[in-house]
Amino acid sequence: MPRAKLAANSKRNNDIVVPVNSWRYRFVASVFGLMFLALAGRAVYLQIIDNDYLQSQGDARYLRVQKTPPTRGVISDRNGQPLAISTPVDSIWMHPATILKQQNEYSYAQLSKLLGISRSSLLKKAEQRKTREFVYLKRHLPPQVANKILALNVPGINSVREYKRYYPAGPVAGHVVGFTNIDNEGQEGLELAHNSSLKGQAGRTLVMRDKVGHVVDYVEQKARVRHGEDVRLSLDARIQYLAYRHLHAAVKKNKAASASLVALDAKTGEVLAMVSMPDFNPNDRSDLKSSRFRNRSITDSFEPGSTVKPFTVAMALEDGVIEADTPVDTEKGFFYIGRSRINDTKPHGVVSVSEVIQKSSNIGSAKIAMMLSARDLYDTYRQLGFGSTNDLIIPGEQKGILTKRRQWRPIEHATMSYGYGLSVNTLQLARAYQAIANDGVLMPVSLTPLSSSEVASSSKGKRVFSEKVARDVTAMLELAVGADGTAPQAQVDQYRVGGKTGTAHKVIDGQYQDDKYLSLFAGFAPISDPEIVLVVCIDDPQGIDYYGGLVAAPVFSKVMAGALRFRDVVPDAMDAIETPRELMITRPVAGLQP
Repeated sequence: MPRAKLAANSKRNNDIVVPVNSWRYRFVASVFGLMFLALAGRAVYLQIIDNDYLQSQGDARYLRVQKTPPTRGVISDRNGQPLAISTPVDSIWMHPATILKQQNEYSYAQLSKLLGISRSSLLKKAEQRKTREFVYLKRHLPPQVANKILALNVPGINSVREYKRYYPAGPVAGHVVGFTNIDNEGQEGLELAHNSSLKGQAGRTLVMRDKVGHVVDYVEQKARVRHGEDVRLSLDARIQYLAYRHLHAAVKKNKAASASLVALDAKTGEVLAMVSMPDFNPNDRSDLKSSRFRNRSITDSFEPGSTVKPFTVAMALEDGVIEADTPVDTEKGFFYIGRSRINDTKPHGVVSVSEVIQKSSNIGSAKIAMMLSARDLYDTYRQLGFGSTNDLIIPGEQKGILTKRRQWRPIEHATMSYGYGLSVNTLQLARAYQAIANDGVLMPVSLTPLSSSEVASSSKGKRVFSEKVARDVTAMLELAVGADGTAPQAQVDQYRVGGKTGTAHKVIDGQYQDDKYLSLFAGFAPISDPEIVLVVCIDDPQGIDYYGGLVAAPVFSKVMAGALRFRDVVPDAMDAIETPRELMITRPVAGLQP
């Protein structure tokens, strides 16, 4: 083809113009323009005007305040024996969104086995809490088990360090020490009373986490962890265990409903042992029944029966209306005040005041009380602490009942002298006996050991009886545990002891029960220089034996024998004066578990 013709055809093709609809072009351009302006406006709004929103959303997803749990303080006895300690454990938690996302990629068979949770339960829990970032799966696992779980490298499964409370003494000191819940908060006993100081304060650290909860950076420490303060008790774990063992055996032997025991330092008022039955094991959360939590030494009040007769005699001696050898006619075993009859277990005839205590004569005690004014009787009982609490730090203490003297009728004036018409708890009764053992000076009870300066100071004590009266009554109490007394089974080999039995009818719905009793024994040792006061109360023993001298006194003897040797107290019985000192020392209890 000629060159001129080809050039003409090319020029003709280049001159072809495609027609354009102008309104469509403007419409499309306008749409794109508006979209661009909207995006630009949104960007300006978020970046400049409302930039806090993006910042907060970013922080919410990545910045977290991580808490460092404090170690709860140790509770120990007076000798440093631990009664409550914290052990490190790990808790497994999950990130629900990650679990749901990965559910088709992992079988979770090993994880389910280690956690004890089925795969379906795991996924169901994740689905129910899918909007949350932290969900517990298993609390308080041993570190070795938690390490096995983490070794599986399952996305969304993490652990956090916590502490679990452990009680080396188990049920032996359960009622006093109490227990914590799974979050390490005190629930009962001293764990509750001292919770604020024991638990400490968690540390707080600002950390950056990734989307599945792993910490990728530590940003800032907000507060340092403050570990809990230790608490040292006046309890002697050796005596506590001994008391627990023998009281438990007595309850089982006599098929009793409950029981309690309190041992005090005769000179300082420090609580050396406090045991209640039925018991509970604070280490076993599955067995924590509220009916067993009651520390019956302070929560249960009862009529003390004949155990208050020594105080009646002490009041009369103090007022000078009688002497230890003053004769008292106990009639023929019964005595009337108005239409009300007072009985003795058997007729004693004319006896001395000392024999009133030795033979536990209700009639003799009532006649001595009638020599005193109702005001004197009431005021002395109040001074001994009846009708008021001891302000212990442990919760649940009851004050008992001491009716105002204006409401006393003549028969009530008489029955008060041998323990009917008032109610006390085991601790109150032990403290009252401490006044006699301590030469008439009543000390406040304490669950914490006293310093040497506090022991040396007598300013905390309150004199209730003169020293002579206290020693005269002590001599009478020693007769009560003699061969002719009501409690020869309370005797302790190589030691002189003194004490008083009590057998009181139980009151249910305001009525005295003819076939239900409280068996009591209260006393102290050694007589030459009292060191320990001990009260035993056994509620509703079944069977032929229900008298305090047969049920409670043997427990007193066994516990007192061991307690005196644990404290290295020199024997004072005549046949033990020459006993070599090294033979008195016994080895400490190897373990606290019963």
